[in-house]
Amino acid sequence: MTAPRASSFAPAPAPGPAPRHPVRPCLTELRLSAFAGHRRARFPLGAVTVLAGPSGSGKSTAVRAYEALARLGGGARLADVFPDPLACVPERARPDAQRRRGFRIGCTADGPEGPVRLDVAVQAEPELRVVGERLSADGLVLLETALRDPGRRTVQAAWHTAGSAPVTRAPLPDDRLGTALLPLRVAGRTDGQRQVLAAAEQMVVALRSVFVCDPQPEWMAAPVPTGSGRLLGGCDNLADVVLRTREECAHRHAHLVTALEAGCAGRVADLRAELLSDGTVRALLDRGDGTATELARLGYGELRYLALALVLLTGPGVLDLDTAGEVPSAMQTLTLLTDNLDRGLDVRQRTGLLRLAVRMADRGHIRCVGAVSDPSYAVRTEGVTVVHLGP
Repeated sequence: MTAPRASSFAPAPAPGPAPRHPVRPCLTELRLSAFAGHRRARFPLGAVTVLAGPSGSGKSTAVRAYEALARLGGGARLADVFPDPLACVPERARPDAQRRRGFRIGCTADGPEGPVRLDVAVQAEPELRVVGERLSADGLVLLETALRDPGRRTVQAAWHTAGSAPVTRAPLPDDRLGTALLPLRVAGRTDGQRQVLAAAEQMVVALRSVFVCDPQPEWMAAPVPTGSGRLLGGCDNLADVVLRTREECAHRHAHLVTALEAGCAGRVADLRAELLSDGTVRALLDRGDGTATELARLGYGELRYLALALVLLTGPGVLDLDTAGEVPSAMQTLTLLTDNLDRGLDVRQRTGLLRLAVRMADRGHIRCVGAVSDPSYAVRTEGVTVVHLGP
């Protein structure tokens, strides 16, 4: 894979009728130009999106790419995001004359600045590094980087200035996403620089507001120590979170109990947490007749349904999530990202969970992207974007 060539910065388009854009930044498209088993793949992302296809169609790969972009947007290093970068290189990709191979991913974030595109080229061998990145909006390239000197651990970056000089050039590290570093490098003195900062902020906020969740029922049933009350990605500390949310978020907790009646066997009058003598806490379903059912007695699907419903009905402050703290929460939309969304769930639970996701997404505070093997129930659920992946 060769480094991308720098292109000239295009002029701003002529003004026209102002289109309507979401107030809260969110990803509207995922692009896998060359990533693992995908080539030239584009996935539209709605408020609730289901990636559907048989085993081997690349659903998990798409979720992994989304998660990778989210982590890069949060400032993570390439080596931490891609511990096995060669697994991301397309199988039949041939090295160039310098024995280089890599992969390309990208996305579009919509928001107050309109659609903003991000495309990243990563070299996987002979060493892991970013070799090209482009941030653009309305055909205007706002940031572009390229690997000029393989002997240096930097890329040459150029960002839109529109001042006394059309662009500003400076080196950036080759192991991080340049877009996430722009707020530290761009002064914001000119209209062009302020446009760059606004677009970069929109992209970073959209990427960082992602909670990757894969509930593990075998971890959820046992009592856990009290802690921060922030839900982990595996949901193993669910009881500690219930202890917190039941006291702090009575309204949402009531909605959660209602949702559980649709996904759990038998009557559910309440979900409560009980402190034990050893300092741990356990969660129980209150059946309303004096009976309390420990989570260990629930089925695998019931526990996964409970955990995912809790995520959909809570907010970033209750999740183990590093959001953009400098942006008010009212300007952020949380995205639940989960592989195998329907694992262990029966049709009733799958349908109920998607309908809950749609209801919460309609309020504008949360989005959902999940991979499933059987999309039949999703196709029949209004408000769900179903993306079919081939074998």
